[in-house]
Amino acid sequence: MKRLWLLFSQTITVLVAAWFVVATLQPGWLRGVNLPWRQSISLLEAPPINQAEPMPGSLSGAARKAAPAVVSINTSKAPVRDPRSDDPWFQFFFGDQANRPQAGLGSGVIVSPEGYILTNNHVVDGADEIDVTLSDSRKARARVIGTDPETDLAILKIELDKLPVIVLGDSDTASVGDRVLAIGNPFGVGQTVTSGIVSALGRSQLGINTFENFIQTDAAINPGNSGGALVDVNGNLLGINTAIYSRSGGSLGIGFAIPVSTAKMVLSSITATGQVTRGWIGVEPSELSPEMAETFGVKATSGVLITGVLQNAPGAHAGLRPGDVITQVAGKPVVSVSGLLSAVAALTPGEAAGLRVQRGDQEIALEVTPGVRPRQRRAPVQR
Repeated sequence: MKRLWLLFSQTITVLVAAWFVVATLQPGWLRGVNLPWRQSISLLEAPPINQAEPMPGSLSGAARKAAPAVVSINTSKAPVRDPRSDDPWFQFFFGDQANRPQAGLGSGVIVSPEGYILTNNHVVDGADEIDVTLSDSRKARARVIGTDPETDLAILKIELDKLPVIVLGDSDTASVGDRVLAIGNPFGVGQTVTSGIVSALGRSQLGINTFENFIQTDAAINPGNSGGALVDVNGNLLGINTAIYSRSGGSLGIGFAIPVSTAKMVLSSITATGQVTRGWIGVEPSELSPEMAETFGVKATSGVLITGVLQNAPGAHAGLRPGDVITQVAGKPVVSVSGLLSAVAALTPGEAAGLRVQRGDQEIALEVTPGVRPRQRRAPVQR
């Protein structure tokens, strides 16, 4: 009996050893063989990793969707000749000042299959040549379709086939805390994606543009990012990166983007007529403060104070006076100077619109027929 048990145990040991060797060196030989312990062992094996699926919480899908439509923009300007460069004494003291072309760098976003590109006006302002480089390394010479210095936007066009196009999102539904990506070409190092959140909405009074309604973000934005894309977690365009707050020229986590709602309006107007047409009533507005209200004898607690009215302007013809407080434009309340400018700019020139005005302790209704806002060319701001 002892000999039989010894023979049995040796046989089992040899079989297990053989199975182990085969399973290690030739696992294919055991395919289809159902062993009682096979299932329990397979549960300990790690499942295969699908490299195409992003890691949990990854924004790679948004980046892959939006990045192909973000382009790099290189500009050049003809050199400005110094009138003293031919003066022998000037050359003696300062040497031969070679007149070299000025180069610029920025980014842009392809918004239509026809080749229209949204970017900042300050990126292309005064440029003699504009070269666009796509993410797939294709290059094209761009031409300016139109510019809008008051929002710092410009529309370019390139002639290439099979262009990637970004999906326009809805900036009006954005909320503080939403995750966003900034895509551009900072410092010319190549296309770069940075992430952050929406830090604030409706930023104004920054002295950057005439019409300011910026999305603030802490996603890193640096020189060269101007004109690039700010996108949501779905890869849809939320804004055009425009400026940063910085003491050193580098990112400090405070960047500003023009909302896509503003960009849509500028894009449709420029592609249709070559320019942006806005309403204008010819008044000088001021924020309503208790001190200003007391100075002008105003009883209103909200609205925009009018401190001046241009003679023969639409506002004067409508009966507006210094000291009036505009509380509504075309049925929509206004509470700030930037809000009043935007509301008046949205009016159609030549079409009458209603105003609600607080004059002293009386509230009156006026009707104004806006004119066309004069185009203002702002000096380019370094960003």
